[in-house]
Amino acid sequence: MAVIRLDKFLADAGAGTRSAVKALVRQGRVTINDKFVKKSDIKVDTDRDIICLDGKELTYNEYEYFMLNKPKGVVSATTDAKDKTVVELITENKRRDLFPIGRLDKDTEGLLILSNDGKLANVLLSPNKHVDKRYFAIIDGIVSEDTVNAFNEGIDIGDDKPTLPARLIIRKAGTEEASKTEDNIDKIKILHGISEIEIIITEGRYHQIKRMFEAVGMKVTYLKRLSMGNIKLDEGLKPGEYRRLTEEEINLLKNSLD
Repeated sequence: MAVIRLDKFLADAGAGTRSAVKALVRQGRVTINDKFVKKSDIKVDTDRDIICLDGKELTYNEYEYFMLNKPKGVVSATTDAKDKTVVELITENKRRDLFPIGRLDKDTEGLLILSNDGKLANVLLSPNKHVDKRYFAIIDGIVSEDTVNAFNEGIDIGDDKPTLPARLIIRKAGTEEASKTEDNIDKIKILHGISEIEIIITEGRYHQIKRMFEAVGMKVTYLKRLSMGNIKLDEGLKPGEYRRLTEEEINLLKNSLD
């Protein structure tokens, strides 16, 4: 049970800003248990009272959890002066304090969790927790077992210390073939470098995966996050689509921290 001010309830339920909902109350558009109210500072019980706006009941959730299949071109932020944000993609009534847990680069797709649960976010993003994050990537370059071993040892990407060990799984490797020079003597290796891989990291450094491949002479041309902790991207979600996490998924997410 939580007893809070009516204006906070309305704002948290997505009815508008704190000042905007006060105006809604003054206009007689809000009822509590079927009775119109005119004061926004009265207290309500979030478990027992029924609060309606224009006749529609509002639901109050202390914490909300959304799964988004982030598309390219959208930034992982709550507000941005130039680009559309991931929070703007959540079009249904949502808590005004919703934010992305972690970030994906603007041109990266895939799983992104949005919530207002700050405690959970801090734990998920803590470097000490080493929460697994799995990605699929297309690489301009030939990924070999030598690359796998190098990633497993950690890569120097120019930071104060190398990355933590990362697990690299080759799904499809580029090829190399031999050809002769004009004098038909020396052979030259011709590299055809398009590889498909999955990579599991436990950190979240700036452009980390892109920088790791750049450090070994390759380039990431496509990147998509598949999972975070025990939560996998719902394959039914198209880029830009979202849904609320189920209770089971919320528990899985929290259990991944144990």
